[in-house]
Amino acid sequence: MTFDPASFDPEDFDPSTLGDQGVDLFHADEGFRSGFVTLLGRPSVGKSTLLNAIMGKKLAIMSETPQTTRHRFRAIHTTDGFQLVIVDTPGIHKPHDALGSELNTTALKSLDGIDVAAFLLDASAPFGRGDEWVIDELAKARRCKKILVISKSDLVDAGTLAKQRALAAEKLDWDAVVELSSVTGDGVETFVNQVAELLPEGPLWFPADMETDQPEEMIVAEFIREKILNSMRDEVPHAVGVVVDEYEYNCKKDLQRIYASIYVERKSQKGIIIGKGGAAIKKVGTEARQDLETLLGCRVFLELQVKIRKNWRRDLNQIRRFGYGEGEY
Repeated sequence: MTFDPASFDPEDFDPSTLGDQGVDLFHADEGFRSGFVTLLGRPSVGKSTLLNAIMGKKLAIMSETPQTTRHRFRAIHTTDGFQLVIVDTPGIHKPHDALGSELNTTALKSLDGIDVAAFLLDASAPFGRGDEWVIDELAKARRCKKILVISKSDLVDAGTLAKQRALAAEKLDWDAVVELSSVTGDGVETFVNQVAELLPEGPLWFPADMETDQPEEMIVAEFIREKILNSMRDEVPHAVGVVVDEYEYNCKKDLQRIYASIYVERKSQKGIIIGKGGAAIKKVGTEARQDLETLLGCRVFLELQVKIRKNWRRDLNQIRRFGYGEGEY
């Protein structure tokens, strides 16, 4: 049986049966460590920023808007001694619609079959009931190691860091504690090395040069959505979904043609996305194209359309059409 890393899901895979299944994993030397680490926490604690800092490039979108992450995003960080499969998850929050409930399910299911769970606690925000609830859920995951990550350490003083650390220590006996700033890079390498120490010996689950198992079309759609999140008013971002309709590469011109649709729920939101004289949608397209050219390493032609799909966030089938959540349409 050939191992397909693009479709691999640790939740549906039992490593103890590798020999029986005849799976050919990628070779690793004796003593090599590998495994899956999931990043958990409330919205806007810096999970995607940490993932990008570890990878040394932008793969996951970032925004100050809560619920920016809607997919369970996997990145692969490989060195000579270990391979970390990093799972970024949606922020866990009190849901107000079917989309919110589905995102919570996605985040919590990321605990299934993983080796290390990293709980991110924002050093600059008060420790609250939401943090306690996530820790309680994390405590139910008996098999995995657990790391407390106090993020955004550059925004507070030593006293505040110590207080946050003590409050979290009251709730769970952590296997390790790391304080870091993904913006300055302080503590990021320490976190990576700490995770690696907690991983079991194992194979290369993915090729050493592979950085993510996500389809390019999904990453492209998310990069477009990020630009909307960062430029539109508060009533629009959560109602936005993006789908790549066509994705075609021209070898002769070294040009990637991308046609994408931006979905909103109301006519007024469509007007905001487009803007006066099309100025807003043009700005989104220009900024997204610049990021995509860096990501793809070629010129990009990007065409965007804005469409209305009423109340899509309340429709589980529609949510899954956009690729969010745990099921398939």
